[in-house]
Amino acid sequence: MESETGEETKLQELIRHWMNERHAPDILPAQSTLLGRLLDHIRKQNETVQLLRADPDSSEEEHFRIMLAQTEIERVKFIVRSYVRTRLYKIEKYARFIVANPEIQERLSATELEHARRFAHLMESHFHRTVLQSLPARQRGLADEVPFTPPMILEPDKMRAVFAMARTQCPPVRLPDGSTSEMEKGQISLTPYYVIEQLLARDEVELV
Repeated sequence: MESETGEETKLQELIRHWMNERHAPDILPAQSTLLGRLLDHIRKQNETVQLLRADPDSSEEEHFRIMLAQTEIERVKFIVRSYVRTRLYKIEKYARFIVANPEIQERLSATELEHARRFAHLMESHFHRTVLQSLPARQRGLADEVPFTPPMILEPDKMRAVFAMARTQCPPVRLPDGSTSEMEKGQISLTPYYVIEQLLARDEVELV
C-alpha cells in the first residue's frame, strides 16, 4: 500500500483521518467510501495469503513475503478498528447533541446515525426511570431551557487546544485575541480547535 510516486495512498489517507478524528473534539465527516475500499483490499489480500499458505510448493522467500503481507493486513485492521472505536466513543458521548442537530447528522453514516438515535433514546429512558421521574414536574426535562452546570446536553468543546500542521499554504485565520495568522506549509501551530475548523474541513491542515 505504499506509494512510490509521492502521492497519498489510501492507507495514508485513512491514517490522516484517523489522527484527525482522535485529536479533534468535534465529530468529523465519516469516511465510509475510503473504509469500504480498504476493507475490500484487506479481504482480497487475506484471500491471497490463504491461497499461498495452502500451496505446498511455496518457497522460503514466498513464505517470508506471506508473513510481511499478513503483518500489513493486521496493521490496517488495527487502524480501521481504532478509527471506528474513536467515532463510536464520540457518537455515544454526544448522542443527544447529534440527535438535535441536523448539521452534525450529515457527518455520520446511516449506521452511525441510527446508533446515535438508539443510544440517546436509551440514555433518556434510563435517566427518567432512575432520577427524573422522582423530581418535580418542572424539573423532569432533559432540555436546557433552564441553565444547568454542567449542561444537560453535552456538546464538543471547540475551545480545546489542538496541534495543527499545515498541508499547504493556508489563508489567514482569526486568533482568539483578534489578530490574524497565516500558516505556511509544514508549519505546526497550537491553537483552539475552532480557529482551524474550516481549514481541517478543506483538508488544508491535519491534526498531530
